[in-house]
Amino acid sequence: MEIFAVIVAAAVAWFWGAGWYMAWSRPWLRAAAIPCDADGKPLHGGTPLPFILSALAMLLVAGMMRHMLVMSGVSGAIPAAASGFGVGLFFVAPWVMINNAYAGRRVMLTVIDGGYAVTGCTLIGLVLGLFGVG
Repeated sequence: MEIFAVIVAAAVAWFWGAGWYMAWSRPWLRAAAIPCDADGKPLHGGTPLPFILSALAMLLVAGMMRHMLVMSGVSGAIPAAASGFGVGLFFVAPWVMINNAYAGRRVMLTVIDGGYAVTGCTLIGLVLGLFGVG
């Protein structure tokens, strides 16, 4: 059951990310300075590798968040979601900001990517909490 909860939580966050980046695609492309063709599509896109890697990464994040929730005794959907929110806001988003700052990226890239980290981790926590993990 615990592995199933991790897989479901990872899938929810992954699909949330698909919607998030579809909604923010144009500002994200500009902020990331990705060259696009006349139709606004990235010039060097088309490989499924980022999607595969992001799915694997979501499994790792959900698995580690499950471990953290269990080890800290967090239980229930709202406390687990709050823990996920904290992980996204205070662990992941600052790391994204550091990487973007050193790379000279636009602040908007951090806002978009950090926003996904916060909302995605919150959803992972929520789903894990709904499964009774913790």
